[in-house]
Amino acid sequence: MLDIGGISKRFGTLQALDGVSFSVQPGEVFGFVGSNGAGKTTTMRIVLGVLSADAGEVRWRAEPVDAEVRRRIGYMPEERGLYPKMKVGDQLRYLARLHGLGEAEAAASVTRWTGRLGIENRIGDEVQKLSLGNQQRVQLCAALVHDPEVLVLDEPFSGLDPTAVEVMSGVLREKAAEGVPVIFSSHQLELVERLCDRIGIIAAGRMVAVGTVEELRTRDTGVVLDVDGPPAGWADGVPGVEVVSVDGARTRLRLTDGVDDQDVLRAAVAAGPVHEFRRFRPPLTELYRDVVRDMAKEEKAA
Repeated sequence: MLDIGGISKRFGTLQALDGVSFSVQPGEVFGFVGSNGAGKTTTMRIVLGVLSADAGEVRWRAEPVDAEVRRRIGYMPEERGLYPKMKVGDQLRYLARLHGLGEAEAAASVTRWTGRLGIENRIGDEVQKLSLGNQQRVQLCAALVHDPEVLVLDEPFSGLDPTAVEVMSGVLREKAAEGVPVIFSSHQLELVERLCDRIGIIAAGRMVAVGTVEELRTRDTGVVLDVDGPPAGWADGVPGVEVVSVDGARTRLRLTDGVDDQDVLRAAVAAGPVHEFRRFRPPLTELYRDVVRDMAKEEKAA
């Protein structure tokens, strides 16, 4: 298990991370989401030892992550860290050798991963001559070429076309199926929701929510109703109910814990004929927005 335990980091007056804690299990794909500047990249750089934490610790298999462990981690930075004038094959073999692979083993691994990611015909090209999407594929090859025990990927889907996204998604699921913990950040929340086993939401350097998609969605249970000709404000008097949106006859309500949805249904029937009544689970995009909004409210109140 990769365990990030209470890490904090300050840059001058900026508290970049404030007690960030979460874990990634073997064989799990963990989506790390947050706005720009929330702390995702800083967290990943601390995991890799590029930055040091002011407090807290990163552990792999219950042992502190040191230089030897980091050699067994596959890391893909958000900023392309490739040598632009070096040929793809030469570069990947060089990086594989740095991670301890022998010459023949490195060459075989480069052949395997460039083929898997569809860039085998670009091995002899300089990186700078590739499209941005193919450069991104080379970056992923560099993270995979030494057969890592852990994968840490910062915005791996950036700049990829839909076909490349599917290929990369398949690779991440394959590595997870082999027991590799996979953590990646992304702004593509629909992709995160589809691909990940668990998700962590970070805002202003703090982890504000961690769980499976279903666990996070149950934080914001509600109902959608279609009531024919209801009077304005018909739901305002129902205890424990918040009106989220009204679109013609369709009303979406958020229910607090303990509210009986049948009480809501009775109020709706009293307001007019009910044509639809169903439970609603918000998508990740909405959950993310609401979690960050609620945190901002709490900080303002404090």
